[in-house]
Amino acid sequence: QVQLVESGGGLVQAGGSLRVSCQASGRTFTNYGMGWFRQAPGKEREFVAAVNSGGTTYYADSVKGRFTISRDNAKTTVYLQMNSLKPEDTAVYYCAARRGAFVPNAVEYWGKGTLVTVSS
Repeated sequence: QVQLVESGGGLVQAGGSLRVSCQASGRTFTNYGMGWFRQAPGKEREFVAAVNSGGTTYYADSVKGRFTISRDNAKTTVYLQMNSLKPEDTAVYYCAARRGAFVPNAVEYWGKGTLVTVSS
């Protein structure tokens, strides 16, 4: 089992920045690809970004150039730095993990989420 605990959500004005974190425990962190998803009110959960153990990153088109995913293997933590935030980025952000390469439609573990609210 892998446990994922998100933190860092909150309220930010449009154009601002926020960093959310996900602390992983329970298995060898470097064996897992890590990702972030989000779910806005009334919408389906969507993929945001992923980072594999070797550092390769992937982004949804909607956040490319504004968000940066990174991981600190020593701290077993994955981060999502969000810049130039827009009201449409408002959502619950979920951390996700999958053994091996990260595949968005094959997530094995989920966190409980952290709420990010962007005010206009």
